[in-house]
Amino acid sequence: MLRLDGRMEDALRPHEVIPDFVPTAYGSCLIRTGETRVICTASVEEGVPPFLKGKGEGWLTAEYAMLPASTGRRKARDGIKKDGRGVEISRLIGRALRQAVDRRYLGERTVTIDCDVLTADGGTRTAAITGGYIALALAVDRLIREGKLKESPLVHQVSAVSAGIVDGVPCLDLCYTEDSAAQTDMNMIMNEEGNFIEIQGTGEGRAFTPSELSRLLVLGQTGCRALHDLQRAALEGRTLPAENTRTLVIASNNDHKVSEIRTMLGGRFRVLSMREAGLTDDIDENGATFEENALIKARFVARATGYAALGDDSGLAVDLLNGAPGVYSARYAGVHGDDAANNALLIQNLDGLPQPWRAKFVCAIAVALPGGYTKTVRGECPGLIIREARGTGGFGYDPHFLYESGETFAEMAQADKNRISHRARAMAAIMPELETLCRKS
Repeated sequence: MLRLDGRMEDALRPHEVIPDFVPTAYGSCLIRTGETRVICTASVEEGVPPFLKGKGEGWLTAEYAMLPASTGRRKARDGIKKDGRGVEISRLIGRALRQAVDRRYLGERTVTIDCDVLTADGGTRTAAITGGYIALALAVDRLIREGKLKESPLVHQVSAVSAGIVDGVPCLDLCYTEDSAAQTDMNMIMNEEGNFIEIQGTGEGRAFTPSELSRLLVLGQTGCRALHDLQRAALEGRTLPAENTRTLVIASNNDHKVSEIRTMLGGRFRVLSMREAGLTDDIDENGATFEENALIKARFVARATGYAALGDDSGLAVDLLNGAPGVYSARYAGVHGDDAANNALLIQNLDGLPQPWRAKFVCAIAVALPGGYTKTVRGECPGLIIREARGTGGFGYDPHFLYESGETFAEMAQADKNRISHRARAMAAIMPELETLCRKS
């Protein structure tokens, strides 16, 4: 089928993007789709709506409007009562572009995408989404260049295109004349992986068949792939969804611990110790709980480095001692790391108390992002305290901690201990969160 403008049914209209079209905006572009032209700008403000305050996450919203002369016949400007169509499209653009960012890496700031239609010849909402992504990416690029962000919050490209059935033929990227006469009208929003974010489809003239739907979806994928190429060309040398592994700084200079966590993460992150990240400061662990101490460490490192950070705090909690030594486990006898003195004091304090001496090793792990987002988990390994030390491995209270297997931690093979330890259990609990944080695309 040859269409009104000479295109084949699977062809896009001519597209053009002029980035940085509005120099006063954080990010902007003019996007042309055939005779449709839309100015897209991204504004960045510190702070978030009330429902997000204190959560460490950012927000992205959008507004869409058609300028009075955009259709050739003057359209009244929005007043106190908003144009219902404009409100619906604004919400669509916001929903679509929120899929492009991990808002935890944005920090508590709001990005507003404004899309103003200069001339309308069909496909204004899809052009606004495609151009809105470019404006968003340019705004992120500026935030990074200004040092307000260390890593990009972008995780996907997002583009949108229309398709429809015209005179019984599925066609891509309808102009106004085709759109107004279409038997079926559809808008598709997709990411760079070829996955759909949203589909809007209506049988305006007649119902459409499953085979016609399949053809429209294929046309949408074809169009969005071409639009992703257009976006990449417009953003050449700028910020796109990051391809490099995200950085995670461990709030420790213990080489063994950092190596262990690096192995557990299996290359999902570029893992650095505090020293490798340029931090030599001591962190004052003055929390009353393991969770508080883990958060203190993670927050300090995240703010100091600008990267995601992981902090942990662990120790022994004995039931008959009301949870002692607890957060003071490493310095129970007064000197940090004096294992012999700590163990001696532990047995001394338990002497005379009825057995069994139930206890547990506890590990709290906290993840923090520089923008304020945090997540904390706890892992526990139950056991008993025994009077006589057994085993030569491990450290700390391991010779006196009897696991359900009948071995003390000091008698247990390191590989076996690593599978059931409090730290292993805490890492297993935090891993789903880390899986989402390491996602780059």
